Amino acid sequence: MHQNAGDQPPQSPFGDTILIVDFGSQVTQLIARRVREAGVYSEIAPFTQAEEAFARLKPKGIILSGSPASVPDEGSPRAPQCLFDSGLPMLGICYGQQVMTEQLGGKVVSGSGSGDGERSGEFGRAFIEVAEECVLFDGLWQVGETHQVWMSHGDKVAEFAPGFRIVATTPGAPFALIADDARRYYGTQFHPEVVHTPDGGRLIANFVRHVCGCAGDWTMAEFRAAKIAEIREQVGDGNVICGLSGGVDSAVAAVLIHEAIGDQLTCVFVDHGLMRMNEAEQVLGLFREHYGIKLVHVDAEEMFLSGLAGLTDPEKKRKFIGGAFIDLFEEEARKIGGADFLAQGTLYPDVIESVSFTGGPSVTIKSHHNVGGLPERMNMQLVEPLRELFKDEVRDLGRELGLPEIFVGRHPFPGPGLAIRIPGEVTKERCDILRKADAIYLEEIRNAGLYDAIWQAFAVLLPVKTVGVMGDARTYDSVCGLRAVTSTDGMTADVYPFDASFLTRVATRIVNEVNGVNRVVYDYTSKPPGTIEWE
Repeated sequence: MHQNAGDQPPQSPFGDTILIVDFGSQVTQLIARRVREAGVYSEIAPFTQAEEAFARLKPKGIILSGSPASVPDEGSPRAPQCLFDSGLPMLGICYGQQVMTEQLGGKVVSGSGSGDGERSGEFGRAFIEVAEECVLFDGLWQVGETHQVWMSHGDKVAEFAPGFRIVATTPGAPFALIADDARRYYGTQFHPEVVHTPDGGRLIANFVRHVCGCAGDWTMAEFRAAKIAEIREQVGDGNVICGLSGGVDSAVAAVLIHEAIGDQLTCVFVDHGLMRMNEAEQVLGLFREHYGIKLVHVDAEEMFLSGLAGLTDPEKKRKFIGGAFIDLFEEEARKIGGADFLAQGTLYPDVIESVSFTGGPSVTIKSHHNVGGLPERMNMQLVEPLRELFKDEVRDLGRELGLPEIFVGRHPFPGPGLAIRIPGEVTKERCDILRKADAIYLEEIRNAGLYDAIWQAFAVLLPVKTVGVMGDARTYDSVCGLRAVTSTDGMTADVYPFDASFLTRVATRIVNEVNGVNRVVYDYTSKPPGTIEWE
């Protein structure tokens, strides 16, 4: 049954919404980001759960993602029929275009073509020629112009479905962009969501704003107001306990929840002695003095360091720290009389279900980073006010809430802290050495105006000693490794290209000012193959 414009269902609490159906593409998250950059809220649902998400979100438009699957293959994924029956606008990207074509009566051929021996795929940069006018091109592309796009497909549309017309082509994809204006269906063989399609974000914005009619007024102020109302409704007169780590996620979650329910929130800050220089003091000062949030400070350095003594295996170190944190947190919760809810700074990338294009479970790259098992042990419900946001959006929300830039803009810091930046055994002496070296490195990065251009930068104290000469004396001290990467989401990362003079300056300061270090090296490994952290 088709909906008409005057019979729209009630919208999500975040206003106009776009549903993104994920068929297993590695860049589906980028589609969500581009939609949000256009001022419109979006959510991703695996194709296996798209029908449920459609009913829940009541979107104003639908985007079908790419996929490693092949439409002609038996058992390859399809979009739920209810999406086509809804009468809503739809944009199919790469596999999304192909599956839309197939389901609407067109034809898709596999990468080996139609038996003429030619391959049909295109990979990498391509140049698209605009053949006809289209609403997606408004204020952007003109007929006859050529523009760069990014292709990554083996199959291609051989015959489009009834009602469609070709509006743009490339030499390898005669159906590079197709349109059915009556039904408001559009399909791109290229990927508009990636940066290698320079105008892609504006094409997506034209779809969600001009085709779907979204107002484009989704802001952090609106999200803040909606979330505060949601937290109040969920919590009622219950009590919430929140673990503060010193990172931006838990800080923003705590301030938002405090704004919603005030003294019903108690924060617990476990200082395990594995924090960066002056970090504990900053956390205590901000939350107690600036925000007046009820805060329990647990000085547990001795307990954690004694438990880490003799441990060198990275997983054993992580397991001990996680377990000890849960035990301490549970104990502090009992002291304050218990709580009904546990607050966590879970982000959207942590809750987007990794989708297998066969519909089965797929391998996830990382395990959940929050405190596993704690809600069940303590019989608490979770409050996760940031679970719809990407990292950069959390920073925007932090600014909206008035958090100082030193918290909002800080680099990610792992839960186990310095313990996984000290390969081998963790001792107080080694933590103190690393803290000083790390502080010098970050100070120099800030002084050079580079902090915000880097996703994550830190020092590592290696379990290696080398010979050195300081003055006329021979030294035999530790090696300090420096790491700095750029990234958008932490899933992949490139090395930050410091110039030699900067690295020389940092190395000189560390060797001169930090007792116990006589050599400094820089880690040039990207992710993949390396991880960002060393353990």
